[in-house]
Parts: sequence; C-alpha cells; structure tokens
Amino acid sequence: MQLAEKIRVGALISGGGTNLQAIIDACESGKIDATMVFVGSDNPDAYGLERAQNQRIPTFVVDYKPIVRDVKKDPQAVLPPDDFSLDDIIQKQSLYDKQSDPETARNFFISRAIAEFALLENMNTFSFDLLVLAGFMRNLTPYFIDRVNTDTSCPRIMNIHPALLPSFPGVDGYGDTFRYGCKAGGCTVHFIDYGEDSGPIIGQRTFQIEPDDTIDSIKKKGLAMEWELYPECIQLYAENRLKAVKKTFQLDSGQTYERTIVEILPFK
Repeated sequence: MQLAEKIRVGALISGGGTNLQAIIDACESGKIDATMVFVGSDNPDAYGLERAQNQRIPTFVVDYKPIVRDVKKDPQAVLPPDDFSLDDIIQKQSLYDKQSDPETARNFFISRAIAEFALLENMNTFSFDLLVLAGFMRNLTPYFIDRVNTDTSCPRIMNIHPALLPSFPGVDGYGDTFRYGCKAGGCTVHFIDYGEDSGPIIGQRTFQIEPDDTIDSIKKKGLAMEWELYPECIQLYAENRLKAVKKTFQLDSGQTYERTIVEILPFK
C-alpha cells in the first residue's frame, strides 16, 4: 500500500472558520496528509484568521468592500487587471443572464477581477496544491477559477455547502432546507465551476429532520457532519483519488445531457 505524500493546502474564509479549524485539526492529527500553507480572507475581522495565526499559518486579507465601492462610484476610472477580458468572462459565467443589466454585470465582474487579482497575487507567494473554501462568502468568477484550475481533469478549488446539492444553492442551505419542509438535510463537498454551488460533487452526508427540529438544531447536526466530511474529501484529493470526468447521458426523450462528475478511484 502506497502512502499519500503531504499536499499543500490553502484556504479562503469570510467568518468564524469552524470548517477551517476542522481541517487544521485533521492536518495536525494526521487524518489528512496535508499541510496548511496559507489562509486568506475578504473580511479583515474574520475570526478564522485568528485561528490560523494561533497555528502559525500565514494569513492575508483582500477587503472587497472598498474595491466594490470605488467601482460603483466611478466605473470608468477603475481599471481591471491587464489580462482581464470582459467578453471572455461574460461568455463563461452563469451568474447573469441575457436579461440582466449589462452595466451591472460589467461593474460586478470588474470589481471581482480586481479583488481576485489581489487574492491570486497573495496566494501565488505560496506553493499550493489545493484551495479549499471554508465559508468564503464570495462567488468566484472565471477570471479567478481559470488561473487556479489549470487541469480540467483535476480541479484545484474545493467547497463545502450546507445542503444536499443540487437542491438549495446559495448562502442559507440549512435554512432553505428547513423552510421547505424537507425530511432530510445534509451537506455537500464539491469542486467549484462557473455557477453558484453547481460544480461536480465529491461527497455528501445526510441527517434526518425530526418534527421537533429547529433551524438551529439542524445547523448543529449539519456542522458536525461538515467537520467530518470535508477532511475526508481533502484526504481523497491527497491520495490522488479524485478525477473529474465528462459524462454524456441519453434521456428517455432521445436528448443527450452532458455533465462533469467526480470519480473516486481505488486506493493504490
């Protein structure tokens, strides 16, 4: 049996960093064959930064708020990065449709590209194999994704979502699950693509929702599963057992449907 070599993992966070702490602890205990090499945030007040600093993990902050404010104030005066192509981003993205206001979409993608360029500059001072989003509350655009995911069969950006995708994408997965009246909830680890929580699924965990459950109680159930599932999926990556594969499915109507799925390879 061949043991996995340690991979280098970076993380992006926006808040308290409980999933970050679970990953740090799993690295320290040897549950994950990985070393945390940086933690970045869009929020200078994120408590997760303190968690990282307590473990002597390098941290950095790219505050989106002043960037977004400057673009809104005078869109023509703020220049995007030199390698930014609005036409390319608009063609790839799925956050705005054809009915959306072009100026709103333009300002959004320019402000995000400026912030993402700063993220990439900070990240690229470190050598990393995998980027994990641990409560990073920003949609990443194709500008960022394409500069991290250089091999389509082996994506390098992983995320955890508080719902059983593809149901309930967005910021409040557990709340949406509860309000819809679901009898089961769960969490999902997936690779990032150009959509909102739409990337290929790596792993999922489920829990029952009882009649006396509340939003707070199902969040508690879900978080406990997140802290187990995320390190397990990162370990699969460390073992080089995850492969993104495009599959074509034939529907009963005769139409074909193409989807990228994650295959979990046997341990070598």
